[in-house]
Amino acid sequence: MAGRILANLLVMGGTVLGRAVVQAYRQAIVNANTSGAAQEVVNGIRKASKAITEQEARQILGVSEKTSWEEILKKYDTMFEKNAKSGSFYLQSKVHRAKECLESIYHNKPDITN
Repeated sequence: MAGRILANLLVMGGTVLGRAVVQAYRQAIVNANTSGAAQEVVNGIRKASKAITEQEARQILGVSEKTSWEEILKKYDTMFEKNAKSGSFYLQSKVHRAKECLESIYHNKPDITN
């Protein structure tokens, strides 16, 4: 009899605790959505996955800081076509992202001639 009562108390306690956890989790989700924290995290992940540094872009294309924009475009075209023929979409996208990164840098600097 005492074992039965103890078992009932444990089950009821577990149920109450489980409901409290679920309710707290739901409230945390609502709070995150209203404050915009969830969207900031998602945007941060998206930006981080696509972001490439200037140094990494130069390493991918095999160019230095003194390389002209025309030479960068020649390197890009060569590497892009080679990867298109061999079927490496990953490398092809890395080459494209590297060109995009350097393009934004070269077109924002007025002292570099294209």
